[in-house]
Amino acid sequence: MTATTMTRARTWEGPALLSYGFRPFFLLGGVWAAGAMALWLAHLLGWIALTGPFTPSDWHAHALLFGYTSAAIAGFALTAVPNWTGRLPIVGWPLAGLVAMWLVGRGATTLALGLPWGLVLALDLALPGVLVAALGREIAAGRNWCNLPVVGLVGLFALGQGVFHLQAQAGGAAQGWGLRLGLAAAVMLIALIGGRIVPSFTRNWLAARRAPVLPAPAGRIDAAALALTGAALAAFVALPHHVLTVWLALGAGLAQLGRAARRAGGGA
Repeated sequence: MTATTMTRARTWEGPALLSYGFRPFFLLGGVWAAGAMALWLAHLLGWIALTGPFTPSDWHAHALLFGYTSAAIAGFALTAVPNWTGRLPIVGWPLAGLVAMWLVGRGATTLALGLPWGLVLALDLALPGVLVAALGREIAAGRNWCNLPVVGLVGLFALGQGVFHLQAQAGGAAQGWGLRLGLAAAVMLIALIGGRIVPSFTRNWLAARRAPVLPAPAGRIDAAALALTGAALAAFVALPHHVLTVWLALGAGLAQLGRAARRAGGGA
C-alpha cells in the first residue's frame, strides 16, 4: 500500500468501515453470499416464494455470480488500483455511495417491487458502470497501462450482467451466454491478478526468511498460460458443448498448473 493511499485512509475521520474499499464490500459480499444461500434453501423447502423480477433459478445464478462477485471485484479494485497508479483512493462518503449502489442492485433484483425491467437493469448495472469508468480514469491518469486489461475484464463482466437481464426477459438466462461471459470474465480476473499477487506475497515471505528458492519471475510461460486460458474461456462462452472447448480447457488447466508450480510454494 502506497504512502498516498495510507495518508488518504488515515485522514478519513468517519467510520473505519469506509476507510478502504475492501472493508465494506468484502464484508457485505460475504453476508450476501450466506444470505442468498439461505434464501435459496428456504425457497427449495417451500418456506418462502422468490417472486422478484427473475425466475427463482435465474435469481439464484444472478445473486451468486453477479451479486457476490461484483462486491468482491469492487472491494479488490478500489483497494488495489490506487496502489498501482499512486492516485488517491475512493474512501469515505463517496465509497459509501458505491456501496449503496450495490445494495440497491441487490434489492432491485431480489424483491418484488414491481419495477420495470429496464429500471431493474439500470439499478443493477449502476455500480459496475461507475466502477469501470472510475478504474479507467485512474489507470489513464496514472498512465498505468499494464493494468488496463483489468478494466477490460471488469467491463466484460458488466456486459455479461447486462446480457443476463436481457436473456431473463426471454426466459432461461441461467443457461445463456451472458452468465457464461460473466463467469469467464471472473475466472480470467482470478488467473490474471492471482498470478501476480500470489507469487509476489510468496516471494516477499520467502525472501524475508532467506529461502534458497524463490518464485520464478513472470515471463513467457505465464503469458502463454493466460493466452490459453483466455482462449478456453472464449470457447466456453461461445461453444460450451463443443469438443474443442474441452481440449482448450484441459490445456489451460495444465498450463495454469505448470504456472503455479513455478511459484515455489513448497518452500513456504
